[in-house]
Amino acid sequence: MTTVDPRYLQIEVAAGVYAPQHDTWMLCEAMTASGVAGGARVLDMCTGSGAVAIAAARAGAREVVAFDLSERAVSCAARNARTAGVDVDVRLGSFAEALALARFDVLLCNPPYVPSPTVPTGTGLARAWDAGLDGRVVLDQLCTHALRLLTPGGVLLLVQSDCANPDRTVDMLSDNGFGARVVAKHQHRFGPVMHARSHWLAAQGRIEPGTDTETLVVVRAHRPRSKDTQ
Repeated sequence: MTTVDPRYLQIEVAAGVYAPQHDTWMLCEAMTASGVAGGARVLDMCTGSGAVAIAAARAGAREVVAFDLSERAVSCAARNARTAGVDVDVRLGSFAEALALARFDVLLCNPPYVPSPTVPTGTGLARAWDAGLDGRVVLDQLCTHALRLLTPGGVLLLVQSDCANPDRTVDMLSDNGFGARVVAKHQHRFGPVMHARSHWLAAQGRIEPGTDTETLVVVRAHRPRSKDTQ
């Protein structure tokens, strides 16, 4: 399958890999508009098809490293980067592997954020959206590890749904020493996963009964230059 956003790039998506959607392009747009990737060493977590990593490379990053838990996604992202003519170092792994590397100037992430009845396991396609009862299995890890992944003065940009509590994201990042705020919002009708889960989400108090839209938000967090890790 091919997915295209004319402002960015054409992406070939292999079976079992998350296809770029509204959240992908929101994150790409926020990254491009901010100019943070220019000349920066960039980390893209949960890269999927590689769309965000490729957009960062095209925005002038001096180096881009991308991680995903799925071997299919890693192969797909590497292939898309080659097709786009950009250099992206795509690796299999998650936060443990990223933390073993030198710190980055910019951290980008479109994590799983859809609340799910069960704890996500494995590396199948559902791992691209399933994120546990509160939708924060990966978001909380991201907020916890961001300080150790970024250089002083570094910037984190992430995208998530309002069903996974963006206020908690901002609060966690602020508690960890970042200046954090929501920089973009956009309301969308539910896609297939949210639609199929809408009754369960309402029963869990994650959405109002009868709701068929969600608000996607981009959170930007800046690590002060004076803040260091232990």
